[in-house]
Amino acid sequence: MAARRFKRGDHVSWNSEAGRVRGRITRVIKSPAEFKGYTVHANRDEPRYQIKSDTTDHIAMHKGSALTKLRK
Repeated sequence: MAARRFKRGDHVSWNSEAGRVRGRITRVIKSPAEFKGYTVHANRDEPRYQIKSDTTDHIAMHKGSALTKLRK
């Protein structure tokens, strides 16, 4: 199965402890990086996406498989 690919500015949703959240991708990470004290194991084949919530200032980091692209 092909990996889901997104780009900066895409509007996406994902599941969180608080329920379904929506936000915009602000950054695509394609190499290992630190995020909130953790190492994000990203690479070109499996990038991670930094997303800002639509309703709060919360920033999240997810794999493409955890995201669903929303229509405009």
